[in-house]
Amino acid sequence: MKKTTFHRLICLVLVVLLAAAALTACKDKTEPKTADGRTAVGKGDKSFLFDVTFADGTTAGYEVYTDAATVGDALVQTELVAGEESEYGLYVKTVCGETLDYDTQGMYWAFYIGGEYAMTGVDQTEITDGTTYAFAAEKG
Repeated sequence: MKKTTFHRLICLVLVVLLAAAALTACKDKTEPKTADGRTAVGKGDKSFLFDVTFADGTTAGYEVYTDAATVGDALVQTELVAGEESEYGLYVKTVCGETLDYDTQGMYWAFYIGGEYAMTGVDQTEITDGTTYAFAAEKG
């Protein structure tokens, strides 16, 4: 009986560790780092900086390389964001593997351009050289 309980405990610990590893997969990507410590992702002639602030307050920084015309297309192509299409464009629900659900958590991904709350959707925002784009987990 004690052996079975011990095995269940070991299995539970392994499941928790695997789940934690899956949640931090985007934060700890193995892609090359840039000179300023950002993770380099994608391929293309254009590049931009992308910052993420997660619900727990941790952050991650990326330098995204792309040939896409919009920030949204570049982030979807590099699998940094995912969401669903709505009548207003791409509704981003997942950033770097962290999904926020406004209906259950009261949190959403806010999109920023150059440190300012964006007035356009991510899939409508054309890439501008020298601009930093960001998503931050925020309470609604």
